Amino acid sequence: MIDMGVLLAFVPAALALNVAPGPDSMYTLKRSVSDGRTAGVAAAAGTSTGCLVHTTAAVLGLSAVLKASALAFTAVKIVGAGYLVYLGVGTFRNGDEFEITPEDTGQTHGESFRQAFTINVLNPKVAVFFLAFLPQFVQPGGSFAVQTFMLGALFGMLGFCYQSILAVFSSRARRTITERERIRNALRYASASVLVGFGIALALEERPGV
Repeated sequence: MIDMGVLLAFVPAALALNVAPGPDSMYTLKRSVSDGRTAGVAAAAGTSTGCLVHTTAAVLGLSAVLKASALAFTAVKIVGAGYLVYLGVGTFRNGDEFEITPEDTGQTHGESFRQAFTINVLNPKVAVFFLAFLPQFVQPGGSFAVQTFMLGALFGMLGFCYQSILAVFSSRARRTITERERIRNALRYASASVLVGFGIALALEERPGV
């Protein structure tokens, strides 16, 4: 079990980090406005599942490989950056992205989950972050693997709660936003630009410790 004092230190830090804007929350916001609340929650679930992958990698030492190996870090970084740019360009080219469509013609919730999961897993910065952040709260004398996994799961759960709230509130404004073509196009261009911007920023990111 994790000591209450550790939780009191970990939870505020984890919440602050989850609330910080990033490609994960941007994608959840995009899906909520485009396809509704459930699609946004599915994207939030995809991100949280990705956090479990990074947690497992930190426990197994795979994240340390990304931190130590320039080749491995660069390879994952390029793939992740390319995927973000791909999503951004797709958003820019799809004129129907933020139109309200019948439930069976929009993007499926499974697709929202998979794309959010892929965005998170292909970000080496997140992997290295988990490797550096989680061990700070591991207590001596206990199992490193168990404590790390529990902290990572808690981090992902807090992120899911935050992004689900984001999905609910943004989906409520969906019809107001998407009924006006000018606003819809502005939102599409802004979403595309942010996703591409995150992709470029990731591509230019240096390996920690360099």
